[in-house]
Amino acid sequence: MISTVLVANRGEIACRIARTCGELGIRTVAVHSDADANALHVRGADESVRLPGAAPADTYLRGDLLVKAALAAGADAVHPGYGFLSENAGFARAVQDAGLVWIGPPPEAIEAMASKTRAKELMGIAPLHEVTEADLPVLVKAAAGGGGRGMRVVRELADLDAELAAARAEAASAFGDGEVFVEPYLGGDAGGRHVEVQVLADTHGTVWALGTRDCSLQRRHQKVIEESPAPGLTAELTAELHALAVRAARAVGYTGAGTVEFLVAGDRAHFLEMNTRLQVEHPVTEAVFGLDLVAEQIRVAEGHRLDGDPPPARGHAVEARLYAEDPAHDWAPQTGRLHRLAVPGGVRLDTGFTDGDDIGVHYDPMIAKVVAHAPTRAEAVRTLASALERAAIHGPVTNRDLLVRSLRHPEFAEGRMDTGFYDRHLPALTEPAPDPYAPLAAALADAHGRSRFGGWRNLPSQPQVKRYAVAGEEHEARYRHTRDGLAADTAGGVQVVHAEAGLVVLDVDGVRRRFEVGRYGDRVWVNGTALTALPRFPDPTAQLAPGSLLAPMPGTVVRVADGLAAGASVRAGEPLLWLEAMKMQHRISAPVTGTLTALHATEGQQVEVGALLAVVDPARAPAGDTPST
Repeated sequence: MISTVLVANRGEIACRIARTCGELGIRTVAVHSDADANALHVRGADESVRLPGAAPADTYLRGDLLVKAALAAGADAVHPGYGFLSENAGFARAVQDAGLVWIGPPPEAIEAMASKTRAKELMGIAPLHEVTEADLPVLVKAAAGGGGRGMRVVRELADLDAELAAARAEAASAFGDGEVFVEPYLGGDAGGRHVEVQVLADTHGTVWALGTRDCSLQRRHQKVIEESPAPGLTAELTAELHALAVRAARAVGYTGAGTVEFLVAGDRAHFLEMNTRLQVEHPVTEAVFGLDLVAEQIRVAEGHRLDGDPPPARGHAVEARLYAEDPAHDWAPQTGRLHRLAVPGGVRLDTGFTDGDDIGVHYDPMIAKVVAHAPTRAEAVRTLASALERAAIHGPVTNRDLLVRSLRHPEFAEGRMDTGFYDRHLPALTEPAPDPYAPLAAALADAHGRSRFGGWRNLPSQPQVKRYAVAGEEHEARYRHTRDGLAADTAGGVQVVHAEAGLVVLDVDGVRRRFEVGRYGDRVWVNGTALTALPRFPDPTAQLAPGSLLAPMPGTVVRVADGLAAGASVRAGEPLLWLEAMKMQHRISAPVTGTLTALHATEGQQVEVGALLAVVDPARAPAGDTPST
């Protein structure tokens, strides 16, 4: 029997494994980088071992350090979670060679399936070795990992070499393996849906196919919203997917939990890959089948038998991934202090963060997974959208509003989505829609916190004015101090019912509305609207030259465009340099057409958010060009 597990991972999955192990009476040992020394997964484990450094390649991707940590802490088993080394056969063998129990499939199964190229060969599908115009569009994918990293869609043959190089670099950074391959792209423009089957197999020959999941809503080929069962599949297609998944598992002698992924177009299913680990979206399967897949993994590793048939499925479950990112600006990852994370009851919250934690640059920007389970799909979707809408998320910009709007979009509500959903709808889904009363509520809350009692005068006070930046625009809030307290100084029928530092109640044309207010420095959150308090007298030295290109996130400059130097002519949208942050590479392009008058970025340079990278002067556009606006 397993008594102590080393969790070779971080974040919400490490927290989840520790929680399940605790329920089973098993002790856990966390590992942590220097950046994670006080992370939630460390606080939730019984013991922890430091991995010196911060970058994944120096810490969580060091199998030798992980095995050493397990032995030093007296663990008798290792759970890899997902990501990092969870699909690394060499790591699995190193664990077993050290006399430890590997809570995962046999190394041979990982070798057969964890490499996407070998998996396709096993299933009789050959990748493209030479790409012609007739093959386009194609998809470049990392052979050794997933999560959208090392993945690129190529629609022009001239872009292939550059995208291959970028995918190799990203894959090597995320997985320690730069191998990539090319396959036909059957994305959303072809009506494709991403559907997968959860499998669970014991060491005695039993393999369960635990329903289907739809993961079609994706950005950068990384899933955003997942659900189980996949809506709209015929019984015949569902049975075919189950049979193919079981066949794949049996073909490699698979044991433990794994996922077989397909692209479904109409009534046809195309095998994509098998992930030899848990998936981020496994909670929806757990909710529908009433299982704890982590507990089942441990039982399988201990040699227990599965029942002949899986438990019956009940209801529908939907999961949304809450990311620290800005969907309106190329999904740029965000960093900073997470001041508050509070999600209403009635849903499941899996997270590796708590109030006051910092979201850094080294790892995936996912803050949490929020899961709703209900008797019907419509009820689960409604519950999840409502919980996200009412959640208090104070800190970096997140994709919360996008998630809520996606869940309420007619295509999703009717189950008609495909992998091209965000290609079609992203501009509308990210259109700013701040609450028009948020600035007034923020001002009233601040005024209450600063108010001085006494000193009432018989003459009416002058209106007080506060200025806030909301969704890139400046707004004013006007109010007065009266003998009866604070009053709104607006043209509409707005009455102040109650005002204190954390709560404002307004009567708007006879309807009372509550506004919960959180302030941290000059940043204010009013319900779901984020505001920045502006100084009364702006700093005249804070002006930037037109065409200034600022770092949208902290990161490392990994590449500068060949031959780029001050004085060069550039066009709007032309790539100038690439930043790496949170294991992804982000292209930084010229904001306008003009002349590059300054280049401050150099390869290998570490930059902070807001750092000036370059300046493109639109007034000095090349001859024959019209400056962009």
